Amino acid sequence: MQPEAEFVHWLFATGFLVLGICLLAESIVGPEVWGRNPWRPHLWPGAMFVMGICMWPVMILFTNSTIHMVAHSAWAQVLMLSGGAELALARGKLTSRYWHLTVGLALIVSGAASLVHEQNAWLFSRSAFVHHALGWVMVGGAIFPIARTFRPRSFVLGAGFAATFLVVSVLLYSHRDVADIFGHLSPVAGAPHR
Repeated sequence: MQPEAEFVHWLFATGFLVLGICLLAESIVGPEVWGRNPWRPHLWPGAMFVMGICMWPVMILFTNSTIHMVAHSAWAQVLMLSGGAELALARGKLTSRYWHLTVGLALIVSGAASLVHEQNAWLFSRSAFVHHALGWVMVGGAIFPIARTFRPRSFVLGAGFAATFLVVSVLLYSHRDVADIFGHLSPVAGAPHR
């Protein structure tokens, strides 16, 4: 039996919540204090890499169109790329700070894929609204990891980076396949679930 799509979104919302909390904690205490424990610098990049791996079964089992398959595949690839690059940086295998730009790339690609794969208008259903909002939050939030590459100790950039993932998490938790948004549901969307 295949679970509802909203449950899969909620699982990834939990992953983004973990990323946001780790990044927020790192920005509050600073990278030096965060890095005192040898496993902590690997925590959020590892979670991002695992989320990329988990996106592959979503691409295979939970897609209903080619555009959804391509979007989920793109998300899987950029999550694994950015998570792997951050893990290699934390491990010391990569030394150039420009590898941090892969997270910005991941947010831009993920945001664009979210916008492209939602073919309905903003107020068609809650699912359509969430996908549009996710896309713009990720595209706009890409400025934080890109700027953080050049100012790694900035609290504002670190907190903005963490907030991007926390907002993505909240949006994914609010996902429902067919439910009204702001009291509106398109008559062609179907019967609301809840």
